[in-house]
Amino acid sequence: LVTRAMDPAVIRQVSDVLLAALREGRHVFLFGNGGSAATASHFAVDLGKGLQAHDGRRLKALALTDAVPVMTAWANDTDYSRIFSEQLANFACPGDVAIAISGSGNSPNVLKGVRTAIEKGALTIGFTGDMGGKLKEMVDLCVVVPSDNMQHIEDCHMIVAHVIYTDLRERLELIEAMRSIATLHGEFITKTVKGAV
Repeated sequence: LVTRAMDPAVIRQVSDVLLAALREGRHVFLFGNGGSAATASHFAVDLGKGLQAHDGRRLKALALTDAVPVMTAWANDTDYSRIFSEQLANFACPGDVAIAISGSGNSPNVLKGVRTAIEKGALTIGFTGDMGGKLKEMVDLCVVVPSDNMQHIEDCHMIVAHVIYTDLRERLELIEAMRSIATLHGEFITKTVKGAV
């Protein structure tokens, strides 16, 4: 019932953004805390390993949550709220994509990361729950799970991640099939014209 109340148009827009990122060679940065950190890592693996364009290009997806030494250095030497923002300050460029995952939509380090991504010119996407929290108002696109149950929110985030990944994989397969048909059609026309001359 929770997933039925979600906005499929927003999910499709997220898929569109990620497909464009692959085409344009942009980076995709994912981050969150706790279960959302695990979702960020899982989603990054699916996007980075499982998607490949016809010419070998892959989506440059990176979970900031996987950089444990970097996170602990910033947390220890400054404060925990900077563990994502400082990584984005190093790596984010205009046109890149930042996916911020927070069940509450109010995690200080996630919000600070989004602010830095915006400052760096990245397109921002939020995965959140309940009413969306502060995150919903900050990002360009927001997938909101309309529930106040954190377990339901986290489960739905993973489901949405898999839906997006599957959609992207199928779209890439369709593009490749269309390219093959166009190539065969072109060869047929060439042979037909040569035979007619």
